[in-house]
Amino acid sequence: MRQSPQAAAGAGPYRRGMSLRKNFSAAMYDRMLRKSEQAGLSTMRQRLIADAGGSVLEIGAGTGANLAHYDGELESLVVTEPEPAMLRRLQRKVREEAPLAKVLRAPAEDLPFEDATFDTVVSTLVLCGVDDQERSLREIRRVLKPGGTLLFLEHVRSDDPSLMRLQNRINWLNRIVAHCDCNRPTLATIEAADFSVSRLEQTEIPKVPKFVRPTIVGAAVAGR
Repeated sequence: MRQSPQAAAGAGPYRRGMSLRKNFSAAMYDRMLRKSEQAGLSTMRQRLIADAGGSVLEIGAGTGANLAHYDGELESLVVTEPEPAMLRRLQRKVREEAPLAKVLRAPAEDLPFEDATFDTVVSTLVLCGVDDQERSLREIRRVLKPGGTLLFLEHVRSDDPSLMRLQNRINWLNRIVAHCDCNRPTLATIEAADFSVSRLEQTEIPKVPKFVRPTIVGAAVAGR
């Protein structure tokens, strides 16, 4: 469909506004999560990533919060990030902490890798914010070798009915502020994407608003 002159005229300011918000979010991301990281989120990351092995892909690597936790004996490490502002910070962090890692700009919905490339895929606080969660998980499944492992740490929709209702009511605001959904049924989506969950912990992210605390941490094995 051809864009109208009015729509075209408004698109530029809209894109600039979105770009400014994303630049601001990237600049503030580490600061916003600092108390959570100190209160236990960093330890949660460390325990999860201890199980990464072989050829590893991390999607939505953000500012590189996980880099320090990877074992130096990995076969390879590739990290992807779709947002330019985050990518610049990630590239600096890789140079400092994981110089052998390869950095690529790519969304989780369209990973630029051949089928069955990786032994492990890592996703931490990513599946809440992707544009298409089901497609992202299909892509993760595609690039994993049969029997490969998805390691995940994701805040999700609560099982508690009252908290779930709060998440549903406030999700519009969370999208504006945090650029993600706080009420996604991520575990069910993982299981529906030809994964078998082999380890699962239901916990909470510390030092964040109540409606984004419910969290799942675990591992899922790709079908053979």
